[in-house]
Amino acid sequence: MATTQQSRARGGGPRPGPSVRVPFPVVDEVARHCEQDAEPNTVHIEIHLPGRVDEGRLRSAFAEALARHPRALMRERPRGAFARRYEWELTGSADPDPVSFPPSGPGALARARARALGQAPPLTASPPLRLDVVREPGGEGCVLVFAVHHTALDGPACMRLAATAAEVYGAHRAAPAPAPARPASEPPAGESPAAPLARPARIAAGATGPSPVPGNAMLLAELPVPRRESGAPYTVNDQLMVATALTVADWNRSQGAPGADRRPLRITMPVDDRTRGPEMPIGNGTRLVEVGFAAAELLPGADVAALLRATAERTRALKARPRPPLGRAASLLTAPLLPVAARAAVTRGLRVLAGPWTSTTLLSNIGRVPYPLDFGEAGRATAVWFSAPARMPRGLTFTTASTGGRLHLALRWSRTLLGDEDGVRLREMFTRHLASTSSETV
Repeated sequence: MATTQQSRARGGGPRPGPSVRVPFPVVDEVARHCEQDAEPNTVHIEIHLPGRVDEGRLRSAFAEALARHPRALMRERPRGAFARRYEWELTGSADPDPVSFPPSGPGALARARARALGQAPPLTASPPLRLDVVREPGGEGCVLVFAVHHTALDGPACMRLAATAAEVYGAHRAAPAPAPARPASEPPAGESPAAPLARPARIAAGATGPSPVPGNAMLLAELPVPRRESGAPYTVNDQLMVATALTVADWNRSQGAPGADRRPLRITMPVDDRTRGPEMPIGNGTRLVEVGFAAAELLPGADVAALLRATAERTRALKARPRPPLGRAASLLTAPLLPVAARAAVTRGLRVLAGPWTSTTLLSNIGRVPYPLDFGEAGRATAVWFSAPARMPRGLTFTTASTGGRLHLALRWSRTLLGDEDGVRLREMFTRHLASTSSETV
C-alpha cells in the first residue's frame, strides 16, 4: 500500500514521499485513453520577457516552484495487464531537469514552438512538462516556451508554476491573486439553439488539402482588446465567443461546406473555478461546457448586439450550472469496474462513434493574466500566448489571453484539415469579426 506520510511544502501543498500514489482523475484517464502519436496532446505556453534570465538562477527558481507545488512532480506509475486504474506516482523531485537552454540562432523560437506542438513530454518522467528558454541572436529579450502534457496538467496550472518561479527568481513576495469570477446562481436557461442531440457543423477543410506532415500547426496574433461600454450585459469572453462563432460560420460558407447555413454550431468553453493564489490546485482543473448557436443567428448581416446579449445569457447559465468536468458519461466510463486496457478500448471506440456529434471547435479564454510574471532584471512579461490541442475531429482551436492591455490570440489547427494559408485567412476573419463586437461598432 502507498504510504500516507507527507510533510507540508510551502504554498499550502503536501510534499510527498517517493511512494505516494494518486489515481488518475476522470479528465486525466480519458486523455490517457485517447492519446495519439500523430497529434500529441500538448498545451503550449510562451512568455516573452524584455531581458534575459540567468541560467543558474532560473533553474533554481523553477526547481523551487515545483517543490512548492509538489502535485506537479508526478509520473505515470507502471501497471500490470489487469490493473483497474492508471496511477500517478508523486516523486518529490524532478527526474530529468525540465529546463533547457537551446543554442541561440536564427529560427530558434520557431523550432521551440514546433517542438512544443509536436513532441509531448513523456508521462514516465517527472514532471510531465518542459521549459525551453529561447534567445534569438540580435535580440535583448528571451522567451520561455513551455510544453505541457495535457493528460497531466492544463495551462492555468502551468501558469501558476511560472508565476511562482518568477516570484522566487525576482525575490518578490507573492502578491494576492484575484479569485476567479463566479457568477451568481440562476435558474438554468432554456434549451440551447444547438441542442445536445443536434449534429453540429464541422470545420470545413482548407483549400490546400491535407499536409503530408501530421500534427498541429499554429499562428499567433496580437490584437486590441475589444471595447465594451461600462455596464454592458456581456463580457470580453462573450465577445470572443461571438467572434469565434461568426468566424467559423463565415469560413464554412467561404469553403462551400454542405449545410453551412443550416447546421448549428457548438463551441466548447473551459470553465475554471480555482483560486489563482499559491494554494491553487495543480492538475487538470477545468470543466468543459458547450455554448450553442443556431445557424440562423450566424447568417451574413447578423445582429451582433442581439447575439452578444443572447451569448451572455447562455454563458452565465452554463457557468452557474454544476457539472462534472467531462460530464456524467465520462464518470461512468472511468469507473474501475474493468481493467484500464478494456476501458481504453471502449473509450476510443466511443470517441470515434461520437465524432460527428463532437463540438465544432474550442475557445479557451484565459482572460487577463493575473500574475505580474516579474523576473527581476529580466523584466515583466510583455506577452503571454497559450495554445490548446487541435486534434480531430474538431481540428481547430482558438486560445486567448491578455497582457498589458493587448489580446494575444493563438489559432492552432490539425494539418490534416487546414494549411498555413488557411490559418492566415482564419486570423483575418477572426480579427474582423472581433472588431464587429466592439462598443464602437455594435
